Amino acid sequence: MKLFWVLLYNILIYPFIFVVALIGSAFNLKLRQGLIGRFHSISILKDTVKNWDKKRPIYWFHSASHGEFEQVKPVLKGLKEVDNDCYVIASFFSPSGYNNVLDDNIDCKIYIPFDFIWSLRRAMKVVRPRKIIFASYDIWPNLIWLAEHRNIHVSVFAVRFDSATSKVIPIIKNFYRTVYKSFATIYTIADVDKTQLKRILRPSDVPIIRVLGNPRYDQVKAKADKFTKNQTISVMMRDKRLIIGSVWPDDEKNIINPLLKLMEEDQELSVLWVPHEPSEKYIQSSIELFKTNGYDPSIISSKKKRKIQNNRVVILGVVGVLSRFYWQGQIAYIGGGFSSGIHNIMEPAIARLPVIFGPKYNKSHEAMELLKQGGGFSIKNGTEFYDIMKILLNDKNRFLEASLAATQVIHDNVGSATRVVRSIIRD
Repeated sequence: MKLFWVLLYNILIYPFIFVVALIGSAFNLKLRQGLIGRFHSISILKDTVKNWDKKRPIYWFHSASHGEFEQVKPVLKGLKEVDNDCYVIASFFSPSGYNNVLDDNIDCKIYIPFDFIWSLRRAMKVVRPRKIIFASYDIWPNLIWLAEHRNIHVSVFAVRFDSATSKVIPIIKNFYRTVYKSFATIYTIADVDKTQLKRILRPSDVPIIRVLGNPRYDQVKAKADKFTKNQTISVMMRDKRLIIGSVWPDDEKNIINPLLKLMEEDQELSVLWVPHEPSEKYIQSSIELFKTNGYDPSIISSKKKRKIQNNRVVILGVVGVLSRFYWQGQIAYIGGGFSSGIHNIMEPAIARLPVIFGPKYNKSHEAMELLKQGGGFSIKNGTEFYDIMKILLNDKNRFLEASLAATQVIHDNVGSATRVVRSIIRD
């Protein structure tokens, strides 16, 4: 059965993905940047690795984007502390990771090579890592199969399955069983994910499966520790500001009218508006949107900016700095929940912000934890957004309960990075 899927993937599935990506790159800048970057991955490896001490171990970490790297970061830090002689290769699928991740623990940064057998063979001739470690969900079958064939340990951590995953549909499950069986170790976030994984793998009893949590909690906590001064100040003493992060068009469509109504009713309420992709076109569109409704937004266009302007509407036009601005707000709305799935809700949670998000949160363990503890609120439409905001703005006790609950979820889940590092070294 494995041979069938290997042939189908290489003859039909991946070539189709590649052709679609090529066509899409003509219209999408991110796709184009990623494809161009992949053509240079092997040469970057060659130029870098030729100067390395061949006796020192190499670990290859892969994450999809900047957001997924947040769960890799504390693992890299811990690994380097335990094995200071090792080299680390970090690969990314998305330009948001490759362009924005700067980490002293990375010795070589590349786009993940094309998932063609010949591309990966060239990469493996240049570098033979001790282990290849995937973060979460962005796994590439040929890289996994080739590594297994070459007796290279392949692992994945922070594995999460939502209750409606398509991976349990018979034919899809058969494919993923073939892929997951080629891992040496799989580390899930929770017991329920381990149970789901065993359903996919059944009747196989390989690979090793451990429940180790999500290292992203550790990274969020580490970032928050830089703001100890802010943590001593009550969240109630901050400006009455709503931080709207990672806004997609579907989010805007659902919340913009109730948001404008809330701002009209409460003259103290201000907004930091953060597009998911801060392109010039979208920023200009956002400016016009608010100007049409009587507001003159200011723009944060520098990563060095530390303070949100004293304005009713401020638009964040750069990436990689949002985490520090959460400490200057009281409530957060995180986008993606009306489209592809919600984005990083941990950073506003550790900053003591109650977090509101759309209905598509099942892939997020942390969202489910926030809902269970009372620090998060899921909405299905603009009316629900308005109603929850009114409660949080006007009921001090409900607000403080949600604020404390949001932060407690983070503290209750730290420690995963240490467990993952120990398992990477041990297994």
